[in-house]
Amino acid sequence: MTVGTLELSALTRLFSSAVFQQLARKGRSALFRRLLDETRVAGRCAEGATVGDAFESAFSILRIAGLRDEYIYRSALTQKILMGKHSLRTASMLNEFRAGSCKADLVILNGTSTVYEIKSERDSLSRLANQVENYKRVFASVNVVVSERHVDGVQLVLPEDVGILCLSHRYHITMVRDAVDCPERICPATVFESLRSTEAAAVLKALDIAVPDVPNTQRHASMRALFADLDPVVLHHQMVRTLKRTRDLAPLARLLDSLPRSLHAAALSIPVRRADHDRIVEAIDTPLDATVAWT
Repeated sequence: MTVGTLELSALTRLFSSAVFQQLARKGRSALFRRLLDETRVAGRCAEGATVGDAFESAFSILRIAGLRDEYIYRSALTQKILMGKHSLRTASMLNEFRAGSCKADLVILNGTSTVYEIKSERDSLSRLANQVENYKRVFASVNVVVSERHVDGVQLVLPEDVGILCLSHRYHITMVRDAVDCPERICPATVFESLRSTEAAAVLKALDIAVPDVPNTQRHASMRALFADLDPVVLHHQMVRTLKRTRDLAPLARLLDSLPRSLHAAALSIPVRRADHDRIVEAIDTPLDATVAWT
């Protein structure tokens, strides 16, 4: 299927936070309807199709090799690693998590911390070396997920301890090279800068270290100094335990059960209120013909 630039942009934006949050807040999305009209998705759907069916149809186009963007890769990691190898009860996932001067695309916390940097066929590799070095300061295991056309290129530029995964043209994730799990190399001060203040305090308390009783203006520097003295392996273990608790995704399990698979990555990465979950589900179940009134 040939997809023009404008249609590709509209298909991509259907899975944006703007659309998902409108569905959550209002139970409808004027942006969804406008983007739908800019694509051929409705014509591919059967009579009586729902909004959820339209998302599935749009996703089936975007997952074609050559058209895939970061969301498609994020969905593959969500389905095939987070939900496939782990579960929402045993693992947690972080999106756009700060690591030094970079933001990690996706992190999965299980017994360790594993970061996945996505390089889709629409991305360049120019920033990759710097990103990897920043991730090593926070996460025990670093992986890069690429399209088939990027495999040879990343093998040339990545250190041997960095894992390489490939999203094939058939939408399978294959392991090109395993990552080395190395929590001892993390930088405690960098980890501190990645955490919320409450999370940093929870880590210290769990390690039987008193949180500094100082004015708020001095709290950041005081806590950072304490982190800088921590053993990297001990800190890493407690960081994973703390983040699995504070970023728990288990409450989203019921919502995911009611959504098409194409929206699972959105539901796990775009923050919406628990009270809005039913509204999202109702919107997804809306007959596609009825969305002409979504203005």
